Amino acid sequence: MADNYLEKKMEDYKAAQPAKRRTATLRRLLLHNRSYRGYDASFKVREDQLHRIIEVATLCPSARNQQVLRFRPVLGEEANSVLPHIRLGGALPELHLPFAGTEPNAFIVICSTVEESKYVDIDLGIVAQSMLLQAVEIGLGGICIGAFDHEPIKEKLNLKCEPLLVLAIGRPNEHIELKECLEGDNLTYYREGDTHYVPKISINDLILK
Repeated sequence: MADNYLEKKMEDYKAAQPAKRRTATLRRLLLHNRSYRGYDASFKVREDQLHRIIEVATLCPSARNQQVLRFRPVLGEEANSVLPHIRLGGALPELHLPFAGTEPNAFIVICSTVEESKYVDIDLGIVAQSMLLQAVEIGLGGICIGAFDHEPIKEKLNLKCEPLLVLAIGRPNEHIELKECLEGDNLTYYREGDTHYVPKISINDLILK
């Protein structure tokens, strides 16, 4: 009787405890930080979410601490005006990605106040990855877009500095899987059915011996 009573009290105690959130480890964030080319169009990204993503730039290292990158959040009608000038899925041109109805409705345009250089590009890579990891942490996802028409975007957004990269941000609406491969294998991403596969070289082939 006593054992049953204690067991029941323990079950009641556990049931009353708040559900534990899964820890957002770096590995888990990286696994979910894929290059998404399809989004839930019914979900509208908010301005405060873009600001939270951009805020990580204030925490990132900067070559020579120059901090020359600037960020333009893009939402609503402005986002619609950017869409025709970006290109996604360069390795799958026959699919014309994103599919109709799965277009991103928010962007962050990353610009530089100085001429592009290797130091600017180092900052760009660090910041872009960090911002996408932050997007994952708050339940969103994105993709780095290097293939875009610079001048139309610069004009439409009235940018005073040069755009280097566009991040699409949204709630992902596609399934992506990593496929381990060997050095020398074909690394081109591909799709089978509703799954997007991304080959990744195995750890053993990445380590120089």
